[in-house]
Formats: sequence, structure tokens, C-alpha cells
Amino acid sequence: MSERTSPPLLTFCHGAAQLPRRSALKLFAAAAAGVALPALAAWPDKPIKIVVTFPAGGASDIVARVLGEQLGRKLGQAVVVDNRPGAGGSVGGLLVAQAPADGYTLMLSNSTPISIGPFALEKQPYDPIEGFSHIALIGSAPCVVMANPATAIKTMKDIEAQARKAGRLDFGSGGPASIGHIYGELMKKTMGVNLVHIPYRGGAPMTTDLISGVIPLGIDVLTAFVPYFKSGQLVPLAVTSASRSQLVPEVSTVIEAGYPNLLLDNFFGLSGPAHLPADVVERLNTACNEVLASSDFKKKMLELGIATSPGSAAAFTGFVKAQVSSLAPAVKGAGVRL
Repeated sequence: MSERTSPPLLTFCHGAAQLPRRSALKLFAAAAAGVALPALAAWPDKPIKIVVTFPAGGASDIVARVLGEQLGRKLGQAVVVDNRPGAGGSVGGLLVAQAPADGYTLMLSNSTPISIGPFALEKQPYDPIEGFSHIALIGSAPCVVMANPATAIKTMKDIEAQARKAGRLDFGSGGPASIGHIYGELMKKTMGVNLVHIPYRGGAPMTTDLISGVIPLGIDVLTAFVPYFKSGQLVPLAVTSASRSQLVPEVSTVIEAGYPNLLLDNFFGLSGPAHLPADVVERLNTACNEVLASSDFKKKMLELGIATSPGSAAAFTGFVKAQVSSLAPAVKGAGVRL
């Protein structure tokens, strides 16, 4: 007499998924009754949106579009850029913080919507650490302090001297609570002079007025300004990083200029809403690191003055925490309000 065996399990296959007999029968019964079955589609199965918290044409917008194009190839889905400027980056930041945690709405995060903007509003709209899943650090770029060549300002010390003599010196930035604005406020406090902020809606209109002489000084991320330095339309005074930029190696750092307390880098990263599924975070982080490793991407970032920084999501989260703890008190101390 042959040994009695248990009846085989009935399986229900959808891609790689296999369900035991009881679960499979329930699904068959639900289908027969006309009940909708749960979706088992793998992420991503539709286009992904990257929110940029600045107008088109600036550094963040450029990085997002280059990154999005390469990520789209890695993930097999279109990646589109959605520019949502306003309130020191907090308009776009809040949109992402409140989005579904499904991996389809992300943000090109940087110092403005994460470490500056939320602390310049009367009511903080979101927690820049707990309110997001910080996925990958893309890289960082210094700010540059620059002047119209028609001014007598050729160095950082000239700023201090001229502001003292005139009693006031204006500077432009890409907008209220932008990293350029905050940096100018830090300069004002460090130098002890009256630097007056002139806000613009993005780096492009600020550049136009700086070149035409409407404002004497401008502060922004280095990325978009190298052509104007090479053409002589603008004069770079100092970069805000610890070492000189490969894009403008002739330009001194703020440390070399005598202002070691004015060191500041602007970061670029990829973040999403809080509580993104761990597998989505891992896949995005892996895809970002693969993009960062490509010679084509590194070349494009170098052209923008951005040093790429591959690493884990946990490392990026730690980076964000460190910058927030450093810049938030500076924003509040400077009395910046939007």
C-alpha cells in the first residue's frame, strides 16, 4: 500500500507571487463575484514627479532635470520635473511632505526648503527631518559672493569697507529665505555692517539686475554664474566652501578671504514624503548611486560646480540633521521672516 500524501497546494501566480490554496480560492471567488482584486503591480508603474522648489533655470532645476533623465532610464519610467517656487522653498516642500508615501512624488531637496525656509516662517509648515524620507545625497556646491564690475568692490574686505563708508550696501538673492539671502544675513552679522537684502523671484532675474548695475552685489549658488565670470560681466569675490572650486580655481575661499565663520555649502539631494516603503527608498538610493557613478553624470555636475557624493539613505539623513542643527539657529538669529 502506497504512503498517503497530502493533496498538493493550489497556487495562484501573478508575476513572481504564489498564494496558498485557501488564499487562491478566495481570490477566484472574489473575481467570480465581480469584486475588484488588489493591485500587485511593482513600483514604479507610472511616471514619477520630482518637485523643484525654485523657478526653472536655476541650479536646482538643472540638477533635477539631468538627474530625472538618468533616473528614468534606470527605473524604466518617465521622470518629470514640477517647479513649485515660493515661501523660501516651503511651498514645494509642503506639497511633497503631504503627498502620498508611494514613491511617485519626490523633491530635489536642498538647503533652502530643508534647512532655511521652514524656520523663516511664522509657523513652521513641516518638520524637515521627520516630515520626509531622505533618499540620496546627490552632491554639494558652494555659494559665490559676486559684484558688478563697475563697483569698486573686488574682495570680501571691500564689501565691509564700502558698507561702513556708505552706511548701507544692497545685495540680491534668488528670493526671500533662499540660501543667498541667509548667507547675506550671516555676512551682515559677521561683518557688523548694514547689508540690505533685495529679493528676486529666482536667480535669473537677480543676475539680470546685477549685470545691469541695479544692484551692486549678488549671492547665489556658484553653478549658473561661471560664464558671467569668464566674460567679465560679473566679478567673483569668494566661494563659500573650504576648498577652491574646480570651476573657478582662481577665486579665493571665504577662509582665505579672512572669514572662516562664513563657510557654507548648498546640498542637492532626493527626498520624498515620510514613511516611504523601505524597498522604494532602497531602489531609488541604488539608482541614484548608479547615476552618480556614471562618467557622463559626473562630468555634467562638474560643469555645474557640484561635487557628487554617493552614499546610503541613512548617511544622507544624518547629513540633513547636521545641517539643520547648524543653519536653523542662524536663520532664527538673523531674524529672517517670510
